[in-house]
Amino acid sequence: MIRSGAKGAAAQAGLVLLHGRGGDAQDILGLLTHAALPDVAAVAPTAQGNSWWSSSFLAPSAQMEPHLARGLAVVRDAVAALEADGLPRSSIWLAGFSQGACLALEAFARDGDGLAGVFGFSGGLVGVEDAPGGADAALYGHGPKVLDYPGRRDGTAVWLSVHQRDPHIPLKRVEDTATALRAMGAGVQVQVYPGAGHAVMREDIAALRAALNRAHPAASFSRP
Repeated sequence: MIRSGAKGAAAQAGLVLLHGRGGDAQDILGLLTHAALPDVAAVAPTAQGNSWWSSSFLAPSAQMEPHLARGLAVVRDAVAALEADGLPRSSIWLAGFSQGACLALEAFARDGDGLAGVFGFSGGLVGVEDAPGGADAALYGHGPKVLDYPGRRDGTAVWLSVHQRDPHIPLKRVEDTATALRAMGAGVQVQVYPGAGHAVMREDIAALRAALNRAHPAASFSRP
């Protein structure tokens, strides 16, 4: 796990950053620099083999769950590291790209009680179990998942982004993710980019800065 950004009492917020398939902690920490967030304490773990799981996040739950359990434990440890530095959970955010976005969103839904919010750049919820129904073209040939989580996320902020034709993240799963998190009380914004693509966009960085500015107005985050 790599740490970057503000330290100790200088930190106004905490950010757990989760990389995508084939990436690492150093890659995703580049977001912190690009977003110009000097008052944020960031932690970024690296997945074993640089992937949180070897399949699509849309794979059957029995295939996903062992990998997901390990990933969720890593996220819990990262949050705990920020808490140990004195940051309250209400000042800690999760963010990720691609696989990392899926893991961040799932961690927020399952374990995110008290956290400030989550940014899912090109990602969606993994789901708690397989749902009835067969292969769905809108899910790239995979079956549906149950996206029903206990607990509430009232007062939290969620940003979801995806391209209309993302080769890895179906728009339908992002839409279903928004519905599930809104049902938990979260304030959800969805940004759909036109065309094909799979990337962190300029609008994503602006949304990250804007959310932190709203939640932590005394901090010196760069304003878009």
